[in-house]
Amino acid sequence: MAMIDIKVPSPGESITEVQLASWLVNDGDYVEKDAEIAEIDSDKATLTINASAAGVIHQKTEAGETVDVGSVIAQINTEETGPKTKTTKPGTAPETKTAEAKPETEKIQEAEAAATDEEASPPSVETQKEIKLHVSPLARRIMDEKSLKNQDIIDYINRLRIGKAEVEEVSNAMKSAPSSPQLPKSSEKGERKEDRRKMSALRTKLAKRLVSVKNETAMLTTFNEVNMSRIIEIRKKYNDKFKEKHGISLGFMSFFTKAITIALEQFPQVNAQIDGEDLIFYNYADIGIAVSAPKGLVVPVIRNAESLSLAGIEHEIRNLANKARDNKITLEEMTGGTFTITNGGVFGSMMSTPIINPPQSAILGMHNIVERPIAVKGQVVIAPMMYVALSYDHRVIDGKESVSFLVKVKEMLEAPETMFYEGIDPLTSLLEL
Repeated sequence: MAMIDIKVPSPGESITEVQLASWLVNDGDYVEKDAEIAEIDSDKATLTINASAAGVIHQKTEAGETVDVGSVIAQINTEETGPKTKTTKPGTAPETKTAEAKPETEKIQEAEAAATDEEASPPSVETQKEIKLHVSPLARRIMDEKSLKNQDIIDYINRLRIGKAEVEEVSNAMKSAPSSPQLPKSSEKGERKEDRRKMSALRTKLAKRLVSVKNETAMLTTFNEVNMSRIIEIRKKYNDKFKEKHGISLGFMSFFTKAITIALEQFPQVNAQIDGEDLIFYNYADIGIAVSAPKGLVVPVIRNAESLSLAGIEHEIRNLANKARDNKITLEEMTGGTFTITNGGVFGSMMSTPIINPPQSAILGMHNIVERPIAVKGQVVIAPMMYVALSYDHRVIDGKESVSFLVKVKEMLEAPETMFYEGIDPLTSLLEL
């Protein structure tokens, strides 16, 4: 018997253990080479494990267990022929078995049943209001390469005839599939329930990091407010032309990122990091953008953001955010960073104190935009205002530098033309129009 070990790959440097988040196949399934068979959670990202050979898989580890990098979680028997069930995610309907794999008596029974059905009425498919497909990242890439859409797959499935073998196979798969955790239902008649779940590796690591930041840094937060009138005016006036030329909408984040990179040049201490008893200063700005992903907060990094235009920043943000939300972000894309921006405003936060992303020394928190009265040249006016917060490590950054940095960012956001001085019209030069 030729058995091939499936070992846990290393997700990245310094990571010694991971959590087996879920199996994408059932124990005893026949899997093709390179098929996705499991997902693992590290403290930085969720990764998939692929089958190194075709054969029948025998699982050695339960989903939810914490395992060491390099340990064996399954074995594949390459000598077992004929799929027991095709590679599927537990709980989903496997593909139709081939006619050759069925016993002769079953072929005859199905042929008789098919003839009877066809005489009674033509084959039909039960109408459904909505069909949701669970498509693996590998399958999605293949669909993109072949220009296939979800509806194409659904139309093909609807044309398939379901027989006795398929019904029994689905029934067996449902019985053997691990049950998914359900949220606790509302209490009935005073009933009180608890739902205990193991923390994911990502959530566990995040909890430790947040506590260590509070304990190991001298973190302070300074606040200010930004009048967003000018940026909103620019977006309304130029967004269509900007989108037509650059293929992407003009958002708020690119203005903030650009203003921060300019301010970091004037206040390099904010862009510095502690390494033992040394301070490291960077002449570039790798800006981390906090993004809410399906399994938690991740911070992909825009490299050399100081050299990018607003359009370049918008494209980078969109690409990284899409990857993060699709769980396709790589460790390299989340590694490093000299400064971080987090936007709680998208969730409705009015004010907060963001926590530093170590080993960085500062993080800027954006919040929601609220119209409120302010004084302008002795007059009370209603303006769209945003509170901004800069949390910083007082061991690296003095109070004067932190306040001056935030004031500089505020000034540039309230007058974006000051970010760019060349050209006849600084604003159209900034927008590359």
